Amino acid sequence: MENIISLREIVKNYYVGTVVVKALRSVTISIDKNEYVAIMGPSGSGKSTLMNLVGCLDTATSGQYILNGTDVSKMEDNMLAEIRNQEIGFIFQTYNLLPRYSALENVMLPMVYSGIAKPERIIRAKEVLDSVGLADRMTHKPNELSGGQRQRVAMARALVNYPSIILADEPTGNLDSKTSNDIMNVIGEIHQRGNTIILVTHEESIARRAGRIIRLFDGEVDSDTINKKVEEMSK
Repeated sequence: MENIISLREIVKNYYVGTVVVKALRSVTISIDKNEYVAIMGPSGSGKSTLMNLVGCLDTATSGQYILNGTDVSKMEDNMLAEIRNQEIGFIFQTYNLLPRYSALENVMLPMVYSGIAKPERIIRAKEVLDSVGLADRMTHKPNELSGGQRQRVAMARALVNYPSIILADEPTGNLDSKTSNDIMNVIGEIHQRGNTIILVTHEESIARRAGRIIRLFDGEVDSDTINKKVEEMSK
């Protein structure tokens, strides 16, 4: 398999006055194309920091990060934003939808920043909304949608620029168990279509859907295990 993410001895420190907070301590992880990885750990273990670094929302204090063949470790913010828009789709617990925009308009937004012409933006946004089961809700605004439907809009927005990687940060955190199951089924379908999925969760039942579970503790990799059940089912 080919690496899509390679983190080498990643250190991330935060400075609060004269106090150094060591969020990540020499983390080394490789993730292959089309892997489905869950990241777990208690509060303060470094999960969010790692997700922000992988998503190019932040940079490491030291270490190397190779993303799809490109060293992004020392890139400036504008270059990181460009890489982020091309390579990564984000799904957040709180959806992060613009309330005044329809589902279609929310999904079209990432393509505005990519310079894609409006006719193509509309076509692509409709296609991805249809692919997540929201063909009949395109003109609805977020407050006219259920929590599960809002998360599907967020998923469509994450997919619309055809990113190679989907980062999902507690994507079911605000949903009931039935809706959570529906959303996780859609994420599974996205993985089957060829995307690399990296999922941050505190729920064991959600993590067990992934083919691999990485557990963090105090800013270090505590364990990195293959989920044999999932691996056997995918063969």
